[in-house]
Amino acid sequence: MIYLDYAATSGKKPDEVYTASDHALREVSGNPGRSGHKVSLAAGGIVSEARLLASRLFHAESMETIAFGVNTSEALNLGIYGIVRPGDHVITSSLEHNSVARPLEHLKDDGVEVTKIKADLTKGVDPEEVEAAIKDNTRLVVMTHVSNVTGTINDIAAIGDVCRRHGVTFLVDAAQSAGVRTIDVQAMKIDMLAFPGHKCLYGPQGTGGLYISPQVDLKPLIVGGTGTQSELLHQPTSRPERYESGTLNTPGLAGLAKGVDFILKTGIDAIAQKEHELMSRLMEGVKEYDNIKIWGPQTADNRGAVLSITIDDTEPQDVSIFLDQIFDIAVRSGLHCAPYAHETLGTLDKGGTVRISPGYFTTMEEIEACIEALGIIARGEI
Repeated sequence: MIYLDYAATSGKKPDEVYTASDHALREVSGNPGRSGHKVSLAAGGIVSEARLLASRLFHAESMETIAFGVNTSEALNLGIYGIVRPGDHVITSSLEHNSVARPLEHLKDDGVEVTKIKADLTKGVDPEEVEAAIKDNTRLVVMTHVSNVTGTINDIAAIGDVCRRHGVTFLVDAAQSAGVRTIDVQAMKIDMLAFPGHKCLYGPQGTGGLYISPQVDLKPLIVGGTGTQSELLHQPTSRPERYESGTLNTPGLAGLAKGVDFILKTGIDAIAQKEHELMSRLMEGVKEYDNIKIWGPQTADNRGAVLSITIDDTEPQDVSIFLDQIFDIAVRSGLHCAPYAHETLGTLDKGGTVRISPGYFTTMEEIEACIEALGIIARGEI
């Protein structure tokens, strides 16, 4: 199969990721931070390595700022519910995933005010509009770094500067940028960064986390056993244990550590350049067909490796089925869990789009095969 659904999860990973997860399952089966025997200590070492590497990747102050969980959705829920209270005001954008949109909708039911800024599909959210929307009771600005529908990139550093000057906490959804775009949480003035382990960090599914600035105090989303200060009936205040109740996914974090290590050794710039080349050719090939519409930025420059298209007179779902069943090419169709974005595009009631998302391990030959298959569909030869 030609796998072009990296925006959902990485289809191929470095070999060392598979080896590390297998080794952890077979040889390091202890519970990290819960016992004093050798395999428990070894498991704790695996978790610490993953935490240290993640902190280096995001230029965090220390490894204790990284709290691990099961995915970006959980991390975003921790960041949102952990700080927002009734009567607060939150600013977000029209490009958000449901992992942001749905928590905010529930908070609106509890008396939280939400301002949704319409993003330009090419340039993203205007930082000046963010600044103009800030009120006395604005508690949080939460925005995606790269849209999972259009690949549109928000100027996170500029928005972070606005938030810092006004004393507003800034939460970034890095589901489509972690591992592909340089993220320096200190330089970009990011207070919280939600990241997936299983996408472009190349870890297994069931891994992810939240960077939490030392200056941010969150109410835990889940409380329970942390392996520390067990005599306390209230959740410990020490980090990151305060936000990591229950047993962590040691085999998953073993793989994640090797995925992040691969990124650090390969270099973010090299990874970004490879994806840019793939997207440039993909978009160039798609533009040969007048009945294929590209949604969002019209060039591969300054955009993520996510391409949303529609083909005239062909349902997005049918396009993805043709690609899968006839050409053995995996893409995704529909709304991609981002109704805000499709409302902005005007595709919310039209079946959404077909999303094609290559990754670092995609080959140019696979891109050419996808272009050829799309051409056959566009010409009505099926």
